[in-house]
This record gives sequence, C-alpha cells and structure tokens, in this order.
Amino acid sequence: MSAVPDRTRPPGTLADTLLAQDAASMADAVRSGATTATALVQASLDRIDATDKRVNAFTDVVRERALRRAAQADASLASSSGDRTRALPLLGVPFAVKNLFDVAGLPTLAGSRIERGAAPAVRDGLLVHRLEAAGAVLVGALNMDEYAYGFTTENSHVGPAHNPHDLTRIAGGSSGGSGAAVAAGQVPITLGSDTNGSIRVPSSLCGVFGLKPTFGRLPRTGSYPFVSSLDHLGPFVRSARDLALCYDAMQGPEDTGPHDPGCAQRAIEAVTPLLSLGTSGLRIGVLTGYFREHVQPEALLAVDRVAEALGATRAVELPLVEAGRAAAFLITNSEGAALHLHDLRTRPQDFEPLSRDRFLAGALLPAAWVARAQRVRRAYAEAVARVFERFDILLAAATPCAATPIGAEWFELHGQRLPVRPNMGLLTQPISCIGLPVCAVPVWGAHAHLPIGVQVIGAPWREDHVLRVAASLEAAGVVHAPVAALV
Repeated sequence: MSAVPDRTRPPGTLADTLLAQDAASMADAVRSGATTATALVQASLDRIDATDKRVNAFTDVVRERALRRAAQADASLASSSGDRTRALPLLGVPFAVKNLFDVAGLPTLAGSRIERGAAPAVRDGLLVHRLEAAGAVLVGALNMDEYAYGFTTENSHVGPAHNPHDLTRIAGGSSGGSGAAVAAGQVPITLGSDTNGSIRVPSSLCGVFGLKPTFGRLPRTGSYPFVSSLDHLGPFVRSARDLALCYDAMQGPEDTGPHDPGCAQRAIEAVTPLLSLGTSGLRIGVLTGYFREHVQPEALLAVDRVAEALGATRAVELPLVEAGRAAAFLITNSEGAALHLHDLRTRPQDFEPLSRDRFLAGALLPAAWVARAQRVRRAYAEAVARVFERFDILLAAATPCAATPIGAEWFELHGQRLPVRPNMGLLTQPISCIGLPVCAVPVWGAHAHLPIGVQVIGAPWREDHVLRVAASLEAAGVVHAPVAALV
C-alpha cells in the first residue's frame, strides 16, 4: 500500500476540492492551469490514505508510478500547444482498475490467493493503456470477488469492500472496489468488469454511474477472464459526461499485439458530441412482468421516478427472461469452471469456499445442459431483438433492493427469503446474457438513506442512446452521484 501522506501540504487545496467533482472538470482545471496533474494525483493518493482503512477499496496503490506520470503530464502541458492538450480529455485525472486488469509490475490477482504467486504483468491491459493515452493517471488496483464470481465483494482473502454511504453495508460485486472507490471520492474513474451484472450492481448500491457496453465493443486484452462468452469491461464514474469521455477513449479496434477474439473490431463511434441531443426521437419503454415482480418497493419507486422524468409511459414485457437467466447461470458455471480445473484439482484449499463449490458444480455439469443453454440464449436474444424494433430504450431497476448489511445471507422479497449472493443479479443477468449496452444511473430518495440504480438499456451498439438518456436525467436532477460523507 501507499506510504504516509505528506502532511506539509496545506489542507483544502483546489485539488482536494476538485476530487469531489467529475473527471471532466478536473481535466479542465489542469488544462487551464488552475491546478496541476501532480496536485490532483497527490490529492487522490492522500484521500486513499485517509479513507481506505474504512472502505477497503484498494488492494494496491502505485504511488511512485502515479506521481511520475503526473509529473510527465505537467511537463508535457508546459511545452505543448493548446490543441494537443485538448486532445487529452482526461488530462491529469487519477483512476484505478479492478485487480483483474493487467498493471505492469503487479501480479494480476483477480481477487484470488492463487494468483499472488503469478509473475507480474509485463505491460498494462489495453484499456488501462488507452485511458492513460487520453491523459489519465493510474493510481492503483481494486478489491473484487474472487475470480469475479460474486455480487457482494466480501472477499475472504483481503476483506470486504465497504459501501461508502453506509460502511456497514456491501458495495456490491464483483467490481465492488471499483464502485466504492468512486463513491468515496478516492478517484473519479475506475474500470470494472461485468459478466452477469458486476458493473451495474456496484453502481446501483454505491450510487455512481456505470456503463456496460455492448458485448464485443471494448477489447478485453490484458484482463483476467471469467466467462469469455459473457465478459464485458467498462467504467464507473460520477457523471454521464465522464462515462462518454471514458467510453470514447477506450473504443476502437486492436491494431497490434494479441487480440481479444470476442472483440467486434468496430471503428470508433464517438458518443460525447451526441449527449446534447437529449432524448429527442427516442422510443422509451418501461419493463414490466419479471422486472417489476422481483424488486422491493424502493426499486420500483426509483424506476418510476426515472420513467416519469422521461415521459415514458409504455410498458413492455420481455419474453423468455427467466429462461435467459437460467441459461446464463449454466454458461457461467460451466465456462468459469473450465478455466480453473487444474487449480481445483491441485489447490482446492486456496480458493474461497463459496467460489470453489460453485466451480466444482460447474465442472460436473452435463455438456448437453450447456449446449441447450446456448440455444436458449440465442432464442432469447432473437426475441428481445424483436422488442427493439418498437423501442430504443428500456428501463428497469438495477438491483432488487438497496445495499444489504455485510455478512447478510438473505434479503426479503414479497415475503420470500432469497440468498443475497446470487440474487443481487436478478435484474442484471438477463440483460448481460445477450450483451445489450446498459448505463446504470443512481437514484436517491427512493430508500431512506441509500441509493439504488436504474438500468437504461439499449439495442446492440447503441451506447449513444443510453448515454443520451443518462445525460438528460442528470441534467434534470433526477440522478446524481455525490461523494460519500464517510461518517
């Protein structure tokens, strides 16, 4: 972890104030000379030092690397033209990544004990590299569920990630450290992964914005896989504008080196210039049936507030949702287990008990079941595609409830006790199963003191639609992502 912060720095500097703002504002301040990249990164490192014993979002802090790169950014700014610095939309902005992303010099842990003995990564993951190419500065790696198999980030190897808005509660998972670090004001941008909901669940519970792009949109090169046919990578931030800036910076085909075979290799389709279009011309529906039956009242209220703000009154029910979720369970279980068979045979004691048992179950699944699950998945995707002939955007809650207490095994839903770990993904899993782009937007006031997220779901490759809706909701004051008080 990082060293003791420099207490000779005066408290309350502009950089400290900027940490409560979004990344775009920070980059503007660096470009204008109001602050420096070094001051911003130092403020971020100090915030991590001051808060992370309570939040437990970080597993590694790369202090020397971060300060070196920040100094390089300041030197480059001093010697560059305005045009060049405008081409760096995240200039000087600190960020961190889930510890399944490769970071040069660190072993890629993927939340596990087993990978601690692996050789350090020799280069950064591709999306880490692309954010730094846009001017951002990496400060560390983040807590997660072991091998991304969970929805709570109650990691027994390093301890749970705590929800900054109520430190007794979960941050969600599997990218819980990513959601918590943004909500705690430690960094304004983090990266996570989403297989069955691991970006949207922490976004919902921690009250931040999260984007799960279309499957295949962003390359996964330089990240530890969980389920290759379902894995997505994406950002957590505090504003819709930041989502667009990060997403645009990470887009584009891979032109060199090893390639992600699941990446679609599409050309960049910038969305930042389109945010001002708002919701004009978009056909927005509200998901009913399964998506309103599997939620507590606060989740319904959050969706209804978003729908009212958008003037969305048309209800729509997705076909085959429960079958699609069941298919995702089987595919996840089988593919995930296949990746870890050797370690399951030789080092079973080094897994967390819960993930080990699920992987063992996956290793025993009949092949015929998995083949059938893939057929169901395809039929479900085709049925949902027909729904998008009538709608551009669909709305649904992101989680069935707000954050549960750390250690809680169950939550109540319509008088039924449901296990927390699999069922925080009740509403996200059917969407990622078929690779749709989704923005999770944070709603406040539906629960007494905690946020809850709403999924803004688009048709494949229409990230522009979901981000336009998110920006409109933010501009209307319906959704926002404040930094937690941490009291």
